[in-house]
Amino acid sequence: MKDLLIKLANAHGISGYEDNIREILKEEMKEYVDELRIDKLGNVIGIRHGEEPSIMIAAHMDEIGLMVKSIDENGFIKFTKIGGWYDATLLNSRVIIHGKEDVYGVIGSKPPHLMKDEEKKKSIESKDMFIDIGAKSKEDVIKYGIKVGSPISLDVEVKELINDRITGKALDDRVGLAVMLHALKNFNGDATIYAVGTVQEEVGLKGARTSAFGLSPDIAIVCEVAIADDHPGTKNGNIKLDGGAVITVADAAGRGLITHPSVLKWLENVAIENNIPYQLEVAEGGTTDAAVIHLTKEGIPTGVISVPTRYMHSGVELISIKDVENAAKLLKLAIENVEELAYE
Repeated sequence: MKDLLIKLANAHGISGYEDNIREILKEEMKEYVDELRIDKLGNVIGIRHGEEPSIMIAAHMDEIGLMVKSIDENGFIKFTKIGGWYDATLLNSRVIIHGKEDVYGVIGSKPPHLMKDEEKKKSIESKDMFIDIGAKSKEDVIKYGIKVGSPISLDVEVKELINDRITGKALDDRVGLAVMLHALKNFNGDATIYAVGTVQEEVGLKGARTSAFGLSPDIAIVCEVAIADDHPGTKNGNIKLDGGAVITVADAAGRGLITHPSVLKWLENVAIENNIPYQLEVAEGGTTDAAVIHLTKEGIPTGVISVPTRYMHSGVELISIKDVENAAKLLKLAIENVEELAYE
């Protein structure tokens, strides 16, 4: 599980440019499905034929990133954010600009030594930042295949911490991909499985909307990350690392997903019957692919199984491998025991 997750998280693929991670997912999935295809929007869809019901298990492939907005005459690059960034996490980061080849750069700004006192009291906004690749001119940048629209990702690799925890970029939602792949590879049930790596979740849940419409599954489970609030600066401490898999009750204060009671009961019962530690989440902010999947066509009963994650939407997201393993176990056993779900 750890090796797979590191491989997935170290891959690059911001929203709309998921090519690299898509190829890895296809390779990991191909031996465990009867059909494998890429749809028109770029979602990876693996189908394992079986009996009714059909179950869609989904995780998004894309990560938040940046995009080249302009290049000035001195070779400094202005960028726009793709996905939900907190600006303070960007400054002084190393990045990779994906042009004809990968080019490394750093995000800079006016140094504090040159700031006025009132400027030092304010957070630096992304609009006042730029990327420096070491270029001497605009032509210097262009000759490396960088242009307006080139995608940019963080130059970060996963590092292992103590207590079987890891940190890195894009754990949102490469963790979900690892959980989905583990369940798919070890599935021993009768249901038809649609395993979907979705695109462009971070910019509007787009791939989930189109793939769910095309597949029209009977049931869906989204594999995701949940905000851990067990560290300084957070309030509740309801979602903890090493607390087990997270089952969503509601997110975005109900504006996203309110999990159908039958789906919630099914996932909880599977966890209880198999001694899988789990936590229940009621979130006020943020939502997942489940928000659009469950409203597809006449409606698809949908649940979310997540992994507690600290420092989400940064280059130092942090998770516990134990939680990933428990989430994967819960997903596998749930789809193998789908007869316990009575949603009609």
